[in-house]
Amino acid sequence: MKRIARCFAMVALLLSAKSIAAQEEFIEPPSRDITTIPFTQLTGGIVILQARIGSFPDTLNFILDTGSSGISLDSTTADYLKLKPIPTERTIRGIAGIRKVSFLYNQQLHFPGLTVDSLNFHINDYGILTAVYGERIDGIIGFSVLNRYIIKLNYDSLKLTFCTKGTIRYPRGGYLLKPTINQLVAQQLKVRDNEAVTSRFLYDMGAGVCMLLTKDFVADSVFLDKKKKHWIKEGEGLGGKIDMELRVIKEVKLGPYRFRNVPVYIFDDENNVTSYPYMGGLIGNDILRRFNVILNYARSDIHLAPNKHYGEPFDYSYSGIELYFLEGLIIVGDVAKGSPAEAAGVKEGDEVIAVNRNFSQNLNQYKIALQAPNERVKLILQRDKVMKEIEFKVKSIL
Repeated sequence: MKRIARCFAMVALLLSAKSIAAQEEFIEPPSRDITTIPFTQLTGGIVILQARIGSFPDTLNFILDTGSSGISLDSTTADYLKLKPIPTERTIRGIAGIRKVSFLYNQQLHFPGLTVDSLNFHINDYGILTAVYGERIDGIIGFSVLNRYIIKLNYDSLKLTFCTKGTIRYPRGGYLLKPTINQLVAQQLKVRDNEAVTSRFLYDMGAGVCMLLTKDFVADSVFLDKKKKHWIKEGEGLGGKIDMELRVIKEVKLGPYRFRNVPVYIFDDENNVTSYPYMGGLIGNDILRRFNVILNYARSDIHLAPNKHYGEPFDYSYSGIELYFLEGLIIVGDVAKGSPAEAAGVKEGDEVIAVNRNFSQNLNQYKIALQAPNERVKLILQRDKVMKEIEFKVKSIL
């Protein structure tokens, strides 16, 4: 009897040892840093990373975009590099259009200290983005890269760190979001104006705005205060330009973080980018840049920690004009009816020579100068080879 008991004990011990060994096999190793690289920011908090493709020595500018389900290259850049994409029947959607795309298969992307293999770039025309930001935009980095690593983004130091997948201890003092990640990132948050509504929104670091709301979401939720004033604004995205409505809502709540008096854009989502009613719009990087962030797609984790930009005011300015960088010149685009710029005599197609005596021809500086609510701005313009000086007061939408 004692011998049988000892046999059972030995079997139990062996089974226990095998169970422990099996558990150890499935324990992930700790995440480790691979490389840290600098990034730059453009208007609205847009993040620009520099990288090389394949064996080409040219350094290219890529937008980091959690709102992209893949990775892409600008068609002009592909032509310049003499790359030959393969036509397909696949399409991509943007707020301003749907397009068929060609692909460059099995490519490499080189960052300092890291090479990402086996990437399939779709080809798209990003001329509108280059015109909007005044910087050459060669492509967009989205899910195809982001899902392979843990990404740490520090807006205080302007540094991004690629880390291996694995167990990670998140910093104290932040908050862990648990979004739904299926190539795109859908995060629940609350918006409040006349009423409060909770819905899913695209977590979109590639959008240089606070929020975009679809007209369908606004109509169905009936949360907006209809008495508030609104303004017409031109927006840009995949497919070109689109007219939008600009408003200020009382509050946006992301996790435990509350932002009050938030500028939002309302647009007609004709191409069903948000798959409404699955998502009611998007939250953009003019809010998201206020946190240092860790993207851990493997665990469906996004860790937020407020940074030094957290309390910065939003852009409440309204001039009524859009500026674009076209063929080496800064040109006035759309001029909204009833806007301060239209009332002062600014016209679409005017060439901007200077803003407030700043002749630098730096598009980003000119846009910042126009983001000064209740301040007067002076534009030196050229129209039909004649120089004009026009002055007007920038409105506040608050």
